[in-house]
Amino acid sequence: MIFASQIFLFWFLPLVLVTYFIVPKSMRSLHLTLASLVFYGWWRIDFTALMLFSTVLDFVIGGVIGRAGQRLAALPPGSPEAIQLARRRKLVLTLSICANLGLLGYFKYMNFGVDSLNAILTTMGFPGVSWPKVILPVGISFYTFQTMSYTIDVYRGEAPPVRNIVDFSCFVTLFPQLVAGPIVRYQTLAEQLRERTHTWDKFALGASLFQIGFAKKILLADTVSRIADASFALQTPSTMEAWLGSVAYAFQIYFDFSGYSDMAIGLGLMFGFEFPVNFDSPYKSRSVTEFWRRWHISLSTWLRDYLYIPLGGNRGSEKRTYFNLLITMLLGGLWHGAAWTYVAWGAYQGVLLAFERFTNRRPLYWRTPVVVQVALTFVITLGGWVFFRATDIGQAGRFLAAMVGFGEGDAGSRRFAVDDLQWLALGACAFIAWVLPNSNQVARERTPWIVFGAALAFPLAICHLYFQRYSPFLYFQF
Repeated sequence: MIFASQIFLFWFLPLVLVTYFIVPKSMRSLHLTLASLVFYGWWRIDFTALMLFSTVLDFVIGGVIGRAGQRLAALPPGSPEAIQLARRRKLVLTLSICANLGLLGYFKYMNFGVDSLNAILTTMGFPGVSWPKVILPVGISFYTFQTMSYTIDVYRGEAPPVRNIVDFSCFVTLFPQLVAGPIVRYQTLAEQLRERTHTWDKFALGASLFQIGFAKKILLADTVSRIADASFALQTPSTMEAWLGSVAYAFQIYFDFSGYSDMAIGLGLMFGFEFPVNFDSPYKSRSVTEFWRRWHISLSTWLRDYLYIPLGGNRGSEKRTYFNLLITMLLGGLWHGAAWTYVAWGAYQGVLLAFERFTNRRPLYWRTPVVVQVALTFVITLGGWVFFRATDIGQAGRFLAAMVGFGEGDAGSRRFAVDDLQWLALGACAFIAWVLPNSNQVARERTPWIVFGAALAFPLAICHLYFQRYSPFLYFQF
């Protein structure tokens, strides 16, 4: 089930909201857990077992780590029992990490691994390996990171072990952010799972954010996606076609994903939860470093806290820092998908971040006017989005070559039509991305024109939904 569907808007959400406020407060987390399992199982009910396995495993392991930690704190440092307990905590944490990454690796990367191996074997003249295709469970990248971060935080002493499996199950399965984030850590929701407030102001803010996110997805992202699809479908794009396609895709992925995050945060508020902001006007960034502080914030901070810092962060030599940045972004790219294009995208971002660190976190153009810095950062970002959108490295290379004037077609030609509505959507995307505040600020202001605009855009988006093809959120495939 997806937010941008009639079954969710007119059946699932109203029913869950009404029953949520009817059941006793002590039952609301259980109610949300069951509703979230229905939401997730709507696509493939068998994959709910996989999510429940991760939930139970990390609930048990978190409890073991927490209890061992409490006993360890009462023992003299260096005593035989303390050493044994420390080893046991590390062992069960390793079990959690290996189990979670093992499941993620199998379901997400087995097809990629077999295809890559077969390509090598075929090149060497050997027969390929036969392996059945593995179906990727929706949202596995997100809920795996969430459950794994819980056990790591308990091990570090940054989060208390949860004692109520219903609360932990609600945290893992919570449908507003289950399949595409934001990636929420347990300590962020721990108190809210036990006790959360419900007010009309919070509900109204959540409803406004949901409406804004829905309109961004349906009216903007889905409209400009047709330009991106037409452009990337060309074997030899011209310079104009390549630039049009890359800009359209940059707007598509931003308004699609930030729209989903707005909807998730809005739904959370309607049920009393406060999720962290996931986007902060990233296309206003003046450097790649700043971009990664504004884009997919929950993933950026997760990679920083659970990968970059454990690798050593910037505590070692400069070369080691550059290596840590590159490895973090390479794995971040691979997290997005099992393809060499995502690896190339991660490498591209890692090299840029390392270079800006070499130049004291400043781009080479830092002395230029702010508008130039923003424009050049956006152009650099477009290069990364080409790798992200391309079907293979060859297509990415042809697209980038066309963007710098080496395309085979006439530089000013265009072999696909862009209608007035699509031009209007591109203009609206640019205005919102570079002029308006981010959605969270807009929704919180709740001025009359904002309320009127959201109230107008939401039914218009619903009407548009009736006449368009099925369009899932882009990040569902990651």
